[in-house]
Amino acid sequence: MPRTGDLDRLPVGSALPALREALDGHGAAVLCAPPGTGKTTLVPLVLAGLVGDGPHRRVVVAEPRRIAARAAARRMAWLLGEQAGDRVGYTVRGERVVGRRTRVEVVTTGVLLQRLQRDQELTGVDVVVLDECHERHLDADTVAAFLWDVRETLRPELRLLAASATTDAAGWARVLGGAPVIEAAGTAHPVDVVWAPPARPVRPPHGMRVDPALLAHVASVVRRALAERDGDVLCFLPGVGEIARVAGQLGDLTPFGGGDGVEVLQVHGRAPAAVQDAVLAPGGRRRVVLATSVAESSLTVPGVRVVVDSGLAREPRVDHARGLSALTTVRASQASGRQRAGRAGREAPGAVYRCWTAAEDTRLPPYPAPEIKVADLTAFALQTACWGDPDASGLALLDPPPAGAMAAARAVLTAVGAVDPTGRATERGARLARLGVHPRLGRALLDTEGAGAEVVALLSEEAPRSYGDDLAAALRAARRGDDGYAARWRTEVRRLRSLAADPALPAPRAETAGAGRSDDRMAGLVCALAFPERVARADGGSCLMASGTRAELADGSALRGAPWIAVAVADRPVGTGHARVRLGAALDEETARTAAAPLYAEEREVRWRGGDVVARRVRRLGAIELSVRPLTDPDPALVRAALLDGLRGEGLGLLRWTPDGLALRRRLAFLRLHLGEPWPDVADDALHARVDDWLEPELSRARRRGDLGAIDAGRALVRLLPWASGQAARLDELAPERITVPSGSGIRVDYGNPEQPVLAVKVQEMFGLQESPRVAGVPLLVHLLSPAGRPAAVTADLASFWRDGYRGVRAELRGRYPKHPWPEDPATAEPTRHTNARLRR
Repeated sequence: MPRTGDLDRLPVGSALPALREALDGHGAAVLCAPPGTGKTTLVPLVLAGLVGDGPHRRVVVAEPRRIAARAAARRMAWLLGEQAGDRVGYTVRGERVVGRRTRVEVVTTGVLLQRLQRDQELTGVDVVVLDECHERHLDADTVAAFLWDVRETLRPELRLLAASATTDAAGWARVLGGAPVIEAAGTAHPVDVVWAPPARPVRPPHGMRVDPALLAHVASVVRRALAERDGDVLCFLPGVGEIARVAGQLGDLTPFGGGDGVEVLQVHGRAPAAVQDAVLAPGGRRRVVLATSVAESSLTVPGVRVVVDSGLAREPRVDHARGLSALTTVRASQASGRQRAGRAGREAPGAVYRCWTAAEDTRLPPYPAPEIKVADLTAFALQTACWGDPDASGLALLDPPPAGAMAAARAVLTAVGAVDPTGRATERGARLARLGVHPRLGRALLDTEGAGAEVVALLSEEAPRSYGDDLAAALRAARRGDDGYAARWRTEVRRLRSLAADPALPAPRAETAGAGRSDDRMAGLVCALAFPERVARADGGSCLMASGTRAELADGSALRGAPWIAVAVADRPVGTGHARVRLGAALDEETARTAAAPLYAEEREVRWRGGDVVARRVRRLGAIELSVRPLTDPDPALVRAALLDGLRGEGLGLLRWTPDGLALRRRLAFLRLHLGEPWPDVADDALHARVDDWLEPELSRARRRGDLGAIDAGRALVRLLPWASGQAARLDELAPERITVPSGSGIRVDYGNPEQPVLAVKVQEMFGLQESPRVAGVPLLVHLLSPAGRPAAVTADLASFWRDGYRGVRAELRGRYPKHPWPEDPATAEPTRHTNARLRR
């Protein structure tokens, strides 16, 4: 019998008339309903006609996570007084609980995506509900875009509903063609906010690392909440490792299955079914539930009155430069904070303890980062290619995929044969899309004829850290395991083997057919086939991947000592430019070359390396040099290019610059600055650009660094003078090397500063000159020297100096140099290079 009283108490009921009107009129709607209002449970039952007097329809509800899909289906079945599998059922990867009478089916977004690729019309489905769409998972965004495409082109009668507690309602309304937004009032109880930051600063998260000091603080806040508040405590942490660590610090509390006292439960995607069921059932004693973000949405944990929020979450990130993608720890968004806090007020007034400050809260991002902006898009690109829209330009998406990420994804798909040169899915690509795993892993499954199913299943979901970093050893641990992860792994292995046995799947490629099936060999082969650019040759405690990224192995790693490894999972530690291997497999060079065959190359390489031209014959696997031999007959054009690289990298100082050559370059720089054309630009970049005009044929005859050093750069530079216009003949007129001063001496002009060259000359040799000398109309900066050759004054206006500055110089120097003339009126005195004694003779 339906539990009518429970159904009637769900607040979303007041919004149902407007929701029905929107779906019947527009065909799509956005439902914003606070947690606990019944949007996940009552709404699908009403739309299916299982509650109320509406027409009978078949409804599919898409949830972002398996645990949420199961829980939602069981809750709806309970409200109807039934077991899951009757009129309400669910399907998640590897598990299907539905019956002939099923009218509401709860599925994960991944399952729905696969179903759409097989049957674009979703035959027999009348309504699709996209629940918790605010989480912005990539599969959910893709499903929404595909469904709108189906509604627009194939099935205008298909009804679509996007539902969430906290979401960008306007954005989703736009995606669904201007759909109406229906808001349901909640009856959430008040939740007190307690700001509980650590007493001392903690290091921010980086990669998968969380400061242990923060986790210790979270554990202390849990103890504080237990002491200050009644009811169960729900504590949000970013991942399984952090949950285990905090659970260890709460070890004196009675663990799951113990006696009286406080029960500690750990809930996450890998938790055993018994723990998941215990969390969702009312407890007989007080509980502390340590959970990842799976408990943010769709799951009501009964008895919770207090939430302790670490303020952290895990999101996918991809490093295209290093070819690495992994989960990373980030600050949770304000929307996530509201969702988490709301868990404390589902059944009664509660409290949330936030492990950060109120000031920090205002700086948090408003919503989680959409996966489409930050994640690896290879699987997404394959889905859109199979849909017939390779660049996703025709899809209704809240955010467009980044062009760089799509280009990287298309390169991977091309390498595994999933798309053709136009980006369209090949037959192989369509089959890869139906496997339900990442295209890289699908490639490995097909190319090993299904023999790699165990390893593929192990790589398709993050394995427990206790399994270690050796993939073969992790495989053996999974076989022995009796936890929730091992159970799911076995189910996935059976599913993958069934798909690989499908006669419609392609035959294995010749190079991998019949591969040996030992654990070590298969782990290495599958990993290398899936990640060929991460095949790596070891060198002590580190290794170089074919991609060019260097990675380190952890101390005590079982992979140390293996000459070759294939890296399945890696991240980048704080403050380093290299990666760290978190999961990999040993393999031999033959397997590495087989799996990464497209990266193999034999090259004649002529480069500027280590300060000279290096000519080699190289066999390489990507960035890994397999063998190197000297090249005795390098191509002269390649040698010339290498020499030019050396000149660009180390500068034109590699050439021989005599004093006259340096002086000529400076004179030309001066003329270029003040007169412009036709005088040549002699800056480094300009000379590199015109190397053919001035450095030939000397450069063509050069073979190594020493040959560059023998080239007279000044003599070569003469070729750039404007001979054709006749201006070259005016070089000494416009920028003379020396000028004659009043004493008759020829003094060299220093053009080191092209804006204003310098003339350094003794004071006595300039007597009688009224104006500063000029070159090309530019007054020289005159450095007036003492008889000892030291600067006494600097001026660009000689007349002004004689009038105002000379007296001070004369007073200072004539006592020190009495044998030299120091007339009172230098402007009219005779210039001289000699002393008074010489003059008297």
